[in-house]
Amino acid sequence: MRILVAEDDKKIRSHVVGALRAAGHVVDDTGDGEESLWLLLEHPYDAAVLDITMPGRDGVSVTRALRAAGKALPVLLATARSGIRDKVSGLDAGADDYIVKPFSTEELLARLRALQRRAKPELDPVLRVSDLEIDLRARVARRAGQEIALTNREFALLEVLAEASPRPVSKATLVERVWDQHFDSGTNVLNVYVNYLRKKVDLPDCPPLLQTLRGIGFALREGDP
Repeated sequence: MRILVAEDDKKIRSHVVGALRAAGHVVDDTGDGEESLWLLLEHPYDAAVLDITMPGRDGVSVTRALRAAGKALPVLLATARSGIRDKVSGLDAGADDYIVKPFSTEELLARLRALQRRAKPELDPVLRVSDLEIDLRARVARRAGQEIALTNREFALLEVLAEASPRPVSKATLVERVWDQHFDSGTNVLNVYVNYLRKKVDLPDCPPLLQTLRGIGFALREGDP
């Protein structure tokens, strides 16, 4: 998932961002409410973790503005407050869940997984393309029963391609889903990672799956490009 973390406490933000990246997610972060709203309106995030108390705008205000703009991505509010009124105001503003500080990274990750399941109830936790299987919960990929060793970035690329299969995915969409806001679009990094992934997925004794479609992007499917 690509996640935005908005938290004005730098120590907490650094800890949360590190935990999410270690779990394989793509993460952008900010400590300002106004910037968090701008990022959420401009980029295709899969979820947001918003602190309730931030400069500029608080998390409840950001959530309310998101919903008014028609954005339906899952929002998890983080707060040091435990009062019923604060929880109710956040949920009424359109938040999907809340988590009270201090919280464990295990709880945070579990709540985000639950939000993603609710947001995409039709999504099978195991994606299949031909004899390729991608287990989203265990974060394991196998081709013809053989486990494939993937980096977090390679797994994220494979996940986006498998979700869209057999439809192609544009380069712009892959960059938006798999890299953070600091990605330099002038580099050849995407092509390099696709080549890394192709070498691992397209085993010698298996039909090729990862296709390059010139002028369009990439597709994960059997058959000719």
